[in-house]
Amino acid sequence: MALLPAVRAFFAAQPPALLAGLAGVVILLGVAGLVAAALTALRPEKSYLELRQRIASWWVMVALLAGALLAGWQATVAVFALISFMALREFLSLAPIRREDRPAILAAYLALAAAYGFIAADRYMFYLVFIPVWTFLGLPFLMAMLGQTRGFLTTAATFHWGLVTCVYNLGFAALLMRAPAAERLPAGAAGLVFFLLLATEFNDVAQYVFGKLFGRRKIAPTVSPNKTWEGFLGGWLAAGLLIWFLGPVFTPLAGRGLLVMAFALPLAGFAGDVTMSAVKRDIGVKDTSHAIPGHGGVLDRADSLTFTAPLYFHLLALFALDKF
Repeated sequence: MALLPAVRAFFAAQPPALLAGLAGVVILLGVAGLVAAALTALRPEKSYLELRQRIASWWVMVALLAGALLAGWQATVAVFALISFMALREFLSLAPIRREDRPAILAAYLALAAAYGFIAADRYMFYLVFIPVWTFLGLPFLMAMLGQTRGFLTTAATFHWGLVTCVYNLGFAALLMRAPAAERLPAGAAGLVFFLLLATEFNDVAQYVFGKLFGRRKIAPTVSPNKTWEGFLGGWLAAGLLIWFLGPVFTPLAGRGLLVMAFALPLAGFAGDVTMSAVKRDIGVKDTSHAIPGHGGVLDRADSLTFTAPLYFHLLALFALDKF
């Protein structure tokens, strides 16, 4: 019984908007689970295994991220470091890396640890330049010192693209947890991260749904055959409206800043999805791994976030956050 007051005090200390947002996600997942069960019962001749796997995986992902957000910045930074590690591991396991570049692979993982170390230490300026500048210079130098020039430029570019995408860009989501309470955040720093994840994933789902219902005209059939103009525009509008109406609940954005975010973030999510599709087609794979049942790999699930996280961070920094 002594545990109950502590639990109550823990949740009482959380921003009400954040708790309401998490509760809303849980309700939506519950409804999705009921729909999947009803479809399975009403149409037993069709297999809804992938749908059930997707929903089950969403429960695990939501529980992990919600727990981290409620626990504080330390837990959230640790979770995003794990996500970056798994994404980078998937990327490097698929990319055409030379056998002699194994020391450079180790250096890439050390760069990941250093980047998240800067976030944990709240050193924004060091984080900002470490991978785009110093890792960009240091990794090719290390590769040159290994004495191999075959495919040098392609391999160096591959390493840098993987680090920027899987580590640097995703790290901006974790960096938001270091925003101080003095910034007048309506749902705390965790609310900023929650809304980034909500808007990004809602955009993905909305584009998928509109594409399934109304999709006719393909946007880039050789890159992503399932992407249609109807799905893109419907998802863009739906996600933009979500950001416009719920943005003030979770972020300090208003007016022009909120309008720019509502316009640009769904575009960034679409760009991340299509760009990663092009990378996978070049490599010759459908999914980056099978780590998440029904979804593919971590990088498959985070492809949109690799584009939306830095855009979201910098728009907040431009229009609302004094610290950054």
